Amino acid sequence: MTLDMKVLSYIAVMAGVTYLIRMLPFTLFRREITSPFFKSFLYYVPYAVLAAMTIPAIFYSTGSVMTAAVGALVAFVLAWFNQPLIVVALSASAAALLAGFIF
Repeated sequence: MTLDMKVLSYIAVMAGVTYLIRMLPFTLFRREITSPFFKSFLYYVPYAVLAAMTIPAIFYSTGSVMTAAVGALVAFVLAWFNQPLIVVALSASAAALLAGFIF
């Protein structure tokens, strides 16, 4: 099997899996979901997945956990006070950079 065929087969498998993940809920749940528990569970799934992907990336993004923690703390505080996303991101990056110079 050549490299091109291998790459094409990988793409085909990924496309199939992605299609199945998106298609299955539409075929399994034909009626509107009325369970308050299940509705609240589905409401928080995107936030939980985003947090599960973002939090580890924050702490492994710099060479030191301490500088990453300083940046994360600044980001959490600014987000708590409803600052715009660009302000939060730039301030957290600057705080991590400054913490790297200090530590």
